[in-house]
Amino acid sequence: MANYIFVGLGNPGSEYEGTRHNTGRILLAMFGKQYDAEWKDDKKLSAQVAKVKVGKSVVLLILPDTFMNNSGNSIKKLVASSKQAEKLLVIYDDLDLPFGNSKISFDKSSGGHKGLESIIRAVKTKKFARIRVGISPKTPSGKIKKPNGEEAVMKTIMGKYKPEEILTLKKLSKKIAGALEVFTSQDLEKAMSEFN
Repeated sequence: MANYIFVGLGNPGSEYEGTRHNTGRILLAMFGKQYDAEWKDDKKLSAQVAKVKVGKSVVLLILPDTFMNNSGNSIKKLVASSKQAEKLLVIYDDLDLPFGNSKISFDKSSGGHKGLESIIRAVKTKKFARIRVGISPKTPSGKIKKPNGEEAVMKTIMGKYKPEEILTLKKLSKKIAGALEVFTSQDLEKAMSEFN
C-alpha cells in the first residue's frame, strides 16, 4: 500500500503534450524520472501509474488519462476518507501565479480550476495538499500579466511551452521534488515553510 499519492493534472493525448494546461502532468513525469518510475497503464483507474520510493515512503504517482474535468474519477477509488486525503498531493497549472513560480497550499477552493474541482468532488474534501504552478506571462520586472477574457485564457492554457520555458520547468521541478521529499519525510507544514 502506498503511503502517499501524488497526482499530476493534464489532458491525455499527443495534441495536449507540452501545453501549459498539462504543467502538473509534465512536472510529475519529471519527478518520476528522478526516481526511475516505471509507468503502467491502469485501466481501472484510467491513469498512468507508477510506484516509487521517496526516502522511507512508498509514493503512488498518478497521471489521469481522463480529461481534465474528470480527473477525480482516477482518484476516487484511492482516496475514500479524509484521513487518506491527508496523504494526497495534486500538482496543477495556475493562472493566478506568474510562470516560474509555484506555491504549496492546503484546504483551499479550486479557484475555478476544473481538474481540481473534479478531485474535490470525488474525494469529498478540500483538505489535501496541492502545488500550484504559475503559467501566466509576466512583465520584465516579474509582475503577473494575467490573461483577460475567455479567448486569452484558452490561448494561454492551451499554448505550448517554448524550449527555454521547459528549461525553467526543469529547474522548478528540482525545487518541487525537494518540497515533495520534505512532505513525505516530515510533513506538509514543514514543506510549506521551506518552499513557499
